[in-house]
Amino acid sequence: MLHLSKFLFTWKARTVAVITCLAISALAYGQTTAIPLQDLSSFQNPGKSWQIAGNVSADLAEENKLTQSKGDGVLVNMPTKKNKGQDLFTTFEHGNVDLELDFMMAKGSNSGIYLQGRYEVQLLDGWGSTNRTAGSLGGIYERWDESRPEGQKGFQGYAPRQNVGRAPGLWQHLKISFQAPQFDASGKKTANAKILRLELNGVTIQENVELFGPTRGSISNDEKPTGPIRLQGDHGAVAFRNMKVTHYSKAQPELKNLTYKIYQGRYERQPVYDSIPPEAEGPQGTSNILTSNLKTGTKQYLVRYNGTLEVKEPGEYTFNLFARGGSGSIRVNNQDVVPFKTWEGKGTVTLPAGEFPFELLYSKYMDWEKPVLALRVSGPGVREFLISEKELVPDVDADPIIVSAQERPVLRSFMDLPGQHRVTHAVSVGSANQLHYTYDLDHGALVQLWRGDFLDATPMWHERGDGSSKALGSIKQFGKPTLTLAALATEQSAWVTDTTGSNFIPKGYSLNQNAEPTFRYRVHGTTVQDAFRIIESGRGLQRELNIQSSATGLYARVIDGEKIEDAGKGMYLVDDKAYYVRLDDLAGAKPIIRTVNGRQELIVPVRSKLVYTLLF
Repeated sequence: MLHLSKFLFTWKARTVAVITCLAISALAYGQTTAIPLQDLSSFQNPGKSWQIAGNVSADLAEENKLTQSKGDGVLVNMPTKKNKGQDLFTTFEHGNVDLELDFMMAKGSNSGIYLQGRYEVQLLDGWGSTNRTAGSLGGIYERWDESRPEGQKGFQGYAPRQNVGRAPGLWQHLKISFQAPQFDASGKKTANAKILRLELNGVTIQENVELFGPTRGSISNDEKPTGPIRLQGDHGAVAFRNMKVTHYSKAQPELKNLTYKIYQGRYERQPVYDSIPPEAEGPQGTSNILTSNLKTGTKQYLVRYNGTLEVKEPGEYTFNLFARGGSGSIRVNNQDVVPFKTWEGKGTVTLPAGEFPFELLYSKYMDWEKPVLALRVSGPGVREFLISEKELVPDVDADPIIVSAQERPVLRSFMDLPGQHRVTHAVSVGSANQLHYTYDLDHGALVQLWRGDFLDATPMWHERGDGSSKALGSIKQFGKPTLTLAALATEQSAWVTDTTGSNFIPKGYSLNQNAEPTFRYRVHGTTVQDAFRIIESGRGLQRELNIQSSATGLYARVIDGEKIEDAGKGMYLVDDKAYYVRLDDLAGAKPIIRTVNGRQELIVPVRSKLVYTLLF
């Protein structure tokens, strides 16, 4: 007789947030809905400091000020001495929710987002700071108790894992997955609220954080199943756009009446069951939970589960199947939802409310791997959840090998970029100020710039390794590496995409006493020294190119992007306010913004020297 093994495999915590975005005009549970920003009708009794604008910008030299232009789509708060501002509340309330938006901070500004009006996620201009507290950008603010001793009144606040905030005047992206507190029929709280996941600029900075009560400044110290989203308005200038919410309030589907059959042997393809008898079979007990934790007596086998899937909310359901060491498939309502696929598979099916036949196959034929079966399900009003054995999770990741930047390391490795491009001679340079960059020795090009932690070298050093490392923070990548310097017949000539005909010869690099590199190379018959320096407490990366005996028609491409805006005084904003470029010293040359193949480029005729700074 088969039975559940007492041995449970461990699953390292790994969360994958899957959000399906559907644009609709009315608020609907389980669908991602934009909060309209054509006017202020989505908010209760908005104060005079709140306005709708078409665009907004900040001055890096001016405290707590945003400049706005006419139009709609951007929600702006501009408190003043005369009008100190007030908090803004949505007209709708929420329970379990995902909130996604862009925001922009003015210099020195402070704001916050309160889930249910009670639990604050901090918004703050912390540009140039390396401190991490509950009051930092992306922190979960402290609770407060005046009866506690001095120095202990604030408690249960949570600092962000990394500092990945950007400069004032740049758009930043925030995603919050929130689980509301739960209550029984009598109103007694049975489970605390949680921040399941908080991403800032593409980086997870909070995960599975339990909120034991409202944070300081809450609308009330009591807790409720629902409440409004509240935007702090009395502290500083801030702007929002692209605000979206997804509500999760519907009942999860359930598996019932599960049975299994086990077939011994190696099944890399789905078998015909009529021709082979099972080695063993049985009910799954009363838990109705899928598991791979069965004593099979062999390392190669196939488990066939059959049962009933009870669906309480009609709509489209997504199934994510993890079948470690083999393949798996899923059929629901006699439809193939996830095909028989190695290791991982995903599929969707539209179902009415009701009960439907369910079948799952797990073929474990890689005898060197541990068996792990995991199935996650999401649907209309249902946040993705684990429907399989909760103690069994994929132990597939190695303990990470993290490289710290405290000593300003310079690390050589491969670096993989989007578009399946590998930089084989990448040099990554770390800074204690938490701004880092990667340089390509093969092209004399800046590859990427990022803020936060330095490098994950696990792919390079774990077991056999593949020689690559990964940037850990919030990254700005600059596309496929291309020569910074090129000889052009005219200022409108197409930029050279590779080193052919340039006589490019890398000459390595040297380090100064602060371990800051200067790269050297020859190109178009001239010698170049290419120096990088982290400036102003990590607020930017300055690049200085010194050129000996400049060739005729030599230009430098400072940057290219979808859009380059001239912000005046040698400042430019790139790609919808993603970062700044500041031209510091052009040796008398004049910059040129040109459009080539639908993209814009900022190029400069090169004389003896070129100095510019990326502010990020």
